[in-house]
Amino acid sequence: MGVPSFYRWLANRYPKTVVNAVETTEEHDGSSPNPNRIEFDNLYLDMNGIIHPCFHPEQDDQVNSPVTYDEVFDNIFEYIDRILNIVRPRKLLYMAIDGVAPRAKMNQQRSRRFRTAKDRQTLEEEEDRLRKQFEIEGKDVFPKVESRVADSNVITPGTEFMYELSKQLQSYIRLRIANHPAWRSLRVILSDASSPGEGEHKIMSFIRRQRTCEGYDPNTRHVLYGLVSETTTYSYSLYMLCQCQPILNVF
Repeated sequence: MGVPSFYRWLANRYPKTVVNAVETTEEHDGSSPNPNRIEFDNLYLDMNGIIHPCFHPEQDDQVNSPVTYDEVFDNIFEYIDRILNIVRPRKLLYMAIDGVAPRAKMNQQRSRRFRTAKDRQTLEEEEDRLRKQFEIEGKDVFPKVESRVADSNVITPGTEFMYELSKQLQSYIRLRIANHPAWRSLRVILSDASSPGEGEHKIMSFIRRQRTCEGYDPNTRHVLYGLVSETTTYSYSLYMLCQCQPILNVF
């Protein structure tokens, strides 16, 4: 659910906690030292912070907007590869997709999704009206582009999209483990939409359970990747947990 304007408050009150991440672009196998001069053990991905930007990019990137599920999946895989290239975890990769939410959050989601569906219907009716008007006036009209990703409401547990996403992520993980040296030493866990609870809640529950296990190393470095919403602007942040380290921003 998040805390409104929390990231802005944190960045304004404690500006030194936010630093730019160092990202290398050259080809490598992921085994070289981390360019941020910090070695991390575990990386946790709140996948909804990756799915939404890949499904419906910001307004300044509409030219490259996907129109099929396969294009969305490819964008998600590239996104994960980029985060892995920055963080380079050595022990664990945990991917958490939002499952069925608690009742209070579910009511909020329903009202938001009904409103989104209504707005989309209104826009489609207005587009059809303008197309007919322009055709009558003899103006050139571009053909209507059919897109499977026009409705972002499919990003919810129980839909065909989420089922396909889970299968595609499983195939992606197997492929990376088989072919990428940096993945072979990782323990990879995927918690998809069939597991109830929001992604960030599942991640924190997993971390708490780890800390109660016998033999747990208290010096383990955990990194959480999530999406921070600031009105209409997205900030993508890597949060260092259980360590007094800066936050790494990805731009």
